[in-house]
Amino acid sequence: MWGTDTENFDARMNIFFEKSARGLLSLLIIAILLAILSGVIYTFYDLRLIMQLSFHAAFKAILVDILTVLAVVEILRTALAYFSEGRVKVTYIIDTVMVTVLTEVMAFWYKEMPWQSLAMVILLTLSLAVVRVVAVRYSPRSHRAEL
Repeated sequence: MWGTDTENFDARMNIFFEKSARGLLSLLIIAILLAILSGVIYTFYDLRLIMQLSFHAAFKAILVDILTVLAVVEILRTALAYFSEGRVKVTYIIDTVMVTVLTEVMAFWYKEMPWQSLAMVILLTLSLAVVRVVAVRYSPRSHRAEL
């Protein structure tokens, strides 16, 4: 008899947790959408820099703005994947980090930096690419399809 009360309590707590997580995630998705909208508006606002700065400086600022918005879009994909699949996909997280790292690489093009820092960024990018390939190759979905 005690087992059924404990199981009912556990089931109610799981349902409460799932509904709470989905509610908070819904608020987070709204915040992410607002961040994307503000990023796009800010990118258009930075178009004025073309007339004020050199082309290199203006395009660098605009490019970093665009890549930052794309990183936030990848975060939105991660949140939406949690809604649809009930779990976070590692590939989406890796994609987000890769876009963010590539944004920094684009910013490095316009700076003098030591070769050690550049080598570290290249190594990080290659490591993320390898992890991305491994995550796709050994994903739970592909294992379920093979079974």
